[in-house]
Amino acid sequence: MNHSSALPRQFALDLNQTPPASLHNFLVSGNEELKNTLERSIAAWPSASEREVPIEERWLYWWGSNGCGRTHLLKAMSYAAKERAIAFIELNPNQPNAWIECEDQLSRSYSNEVIVMTVDDVDQLDDRLQASLFRILNLVHANSNYFVYLAGSMAPNGLELREDLRTRLAWGLIFQIHPLTDSEKVSALTHAAKERGLNLSVDVLPWLISHFYRDMPSLMALLDALDAHSLETKRAITLPLVRELLQIAGTKS
Repeated sequence: MNHSSALPRQFALDLNQTPPASLHNFLVSGNEELKNTLERSIAAWPSASEREVPIEERWLYWWGSNGCGRTHLLKAMSYAAKERAIAFIELNPNQPNAWIECEDQLSRSYSNEVIVMTVDDVDQLDDRLQASLFRILNLVHANSNYFVYLAGSMAPNGLELREDLRTRLAWGLIFQIHPLTDSEKVSALTHAAKERGLNLSVDVLPWLISHFYRDMPSLMALLDALDAHSLETKRAITLPLVRELLQIAGTKS
């Protein structure tokens, strides 16, 4: 049995068709307040250059376990900015040069330019990036046209970061993302399958959750891949078909 979060290679082309992350396709169960707050924050973007936007509408940090939707929500905010032709910057520990460019852009931007920033995996920042984030947050605090959304594995006071940065992170609103239960995952995936016009045998989804992927991004992506494969082979999506595909891909079930 393989619980790897990486999807089988043969599905790679199908996964390119996966719709972009958005608040619309975020499975909200138990996280309604966070989603509503993000929607209010997005609504504040167009007017940010005309009014003083309060810190709680433009500075949010959320945390939770792997697969709970932390990165999905960050990508959703970037996508929302892109849709509205608003400047956005995506930061994470794996692209250190982007942090230098971000600081430079924030320092020289026009006073009325709205900029949206997302910061993923805050808990994995090294000393240099922690220092960079501290400076970035000071710039955000000083300019109400700047919006920042951050995510990590735990609440700020539990992060192994420099003390002044932990304090800064707590200046905005903080949310814990509540993961879906297995039954909620089955319900959400069943709804997603119906939206796609998919007819799954009743044993497919419980089996996938208990024997294969448990995080929702992988499950949703796999659903899209199975949809494409079903159309190509003109076969119904049954448990034998799913097992057959995964065995072909070299994944033991």
